[in-house]
Amino acid sequence: MFGIGMQELIIIAVIALLIVGPKKLPDLAKTLGKGFSEFRRAADGISDDLKQTMQEDEKPKEDDSQGALLTKEEERDTEKTKPASTGEATNKP
Repeated sequence: MFGIGMQELIIIAVIALLIVGPKKLPDLAKTLGKGFSEFRRAADGISDDLKQTMQEDEKPKEDDSQGALLTKEEERDTEKTKPASTGEATNKP
């Protein structure tokens, strides 16, 4: 927990109690808790958006590589189906 031990936590609580007062301390704690949860939610939303954007950016690259593979396969297929060159001797029985 941020490298804060039990002694440091007690000192922080005592100082907060002296500064804010016992009546307003629960309200302050509640407000801080809501603020931290809202911040965490916003940070999670931003990281989710970044992950989604990264995945969308990677999709076209995969499609392009598959398209390149398909064109290479098509080239091989057309080379196989080309007629033999006229310079070669053919053996007819």
